[in-house]
Amino acid sequence: MLLGVIADDFTGASDIANTLTKGQGRQGGMVTSQYIGVPNYNAAAEIEAGVISLKSRSIPAAEAVELSLAALSWLKGQGCRQFVFKYCSTFDSTEKGNIGPVAEALAEALGVRGIVACPAFPATGRTVYQGHLFVHDKPLNESGMQNHPLTPMIDANIRRWLQRQTQGRVGLVPITTVRRGTAAIRSTLQKCADRGETLVIVDAINDNDLVRIGRVCAKAVLLTGGSGIAMGLPANFITSGLAAGKPRVFRGRQGPEAILAGSCSGTTRDQIAVHARDHPVLAISVDDVMGGRTTVSNIVAFVTANHGKSPLVYTSGTPEQVAEAYQRYGREIVTERLDRLFAETARQLVNGGVRRLVVAGGETSGAVAQALDLGDLAIGPEVSPGVPILLSRRREIALALKSGNFGSPAFFKEALLALAAGPSR
Repeated sequence: MLLGVIADDFTGASDIANTLTKGQGRQGGMVTSQYIGVPNYNAAAEIEAGVISLKSRSIPAAEAVELSLAALSWLKGQGCRQFVFKYCSTFDSTEKGNIGPVAEALAEALGVRGIVACPAFPATGRTVYQGHLFVHDKPLNESGMQNHPLTPMIDANIRRWLQRQTQGRVGLVPITTVRRGTAAIRSTLQKCADRGETLVIVDAINDNDLVRIGRVCAKAVLLTGGSGIAMGLPANFITSGLAAGKPRVFRGRQGPEAILAGSCSGTTRDQIAVHARDHPVLAISVDDVMGGRTTVSNIVAFVTANHGKSPLVYTSGTPEQVAEAYQRYGREIVTERLDRLFAETARQLVNGGVRRLVVAGGETSGAVAQALDLGDLAIGPEVSPGVPILLSRRREIALALKSGNFGSPAFFKEALLALAAGPSR
């Protein structure tokens, strides 16, 4: 294994695994595998890039650091020479962490400074300019992310936000420097390191900026960012002859299907509304779950009765409704109960024969993936930018794990069709 990624949630892990597998241009990408948590076995010999999926975005910072260092240790044991700490392209975190504390802990463990921090993902409208993060034409704190129930982003200046989470100073490579080319970026990063700046926000507005940054980081031990930061990395290994640049081959999965949605993002709520026009949907209220009126058996019965009709089950409410439920029952209690409900539902569905599974929401995806005993996952084609098909090598199922804000209005229908598609390259 050449490249190791530590991702702070499961949908983000599949996002960057897709970027590494796809690569850029005709060179192709790297042979990539995604792992559910830190494995207790060695990677297959042909794997060139390994992505470890952690559920560490919203847990206490000290626990996130401990998990991330364990992942680093395993990846080092597989022979990795470069590491990426992957977080969301909307920089999901609080003023206390977890992005800053984890990044600093990894940097200390590897003995490096002047580390790139770039969440930009232009394909989905996320860009960084003068250290400020934008979602399409809106600053991050006006994009809807300010209402996120777990990690409300109330400041678009991610340099300032990251500074609140870290012990050391945070540097900046502005877009004017990025556009001057690789030598200018490399020189500025070195100056940041010499000043003792461990993490450095690097501006990026389009894919060319990200590829240029990746080229600069060919020999960097550690990078941090969204999946876009990995766009230029496969070419570094392929050009050097270390990676083969093989195209991916996908064979679809046939059989019963299910969609589980636990995201409260506006995008996911719109996708549910579109899907409900032509397919059966089951809305689950938090009150019914907490009161024991909605159970795993109810949900499994609904899905089973609607096999072949693309059934969808969701708890997605507005941010205001989510906040009200948290206030009534307690945030940790609600999230734990819903995660457990979806996890056990998915386990029973797969054990009962479901072979195509679509999950929306990072926390929900993490709970489901951990419950299914999937082993390592092969990376298939994209359903939409940032959302690849995942194939379990241990179980005969195909999955699509979607971050809340990703996907077209008809995403759920498109995803189920993609999971069943025939051979493709």
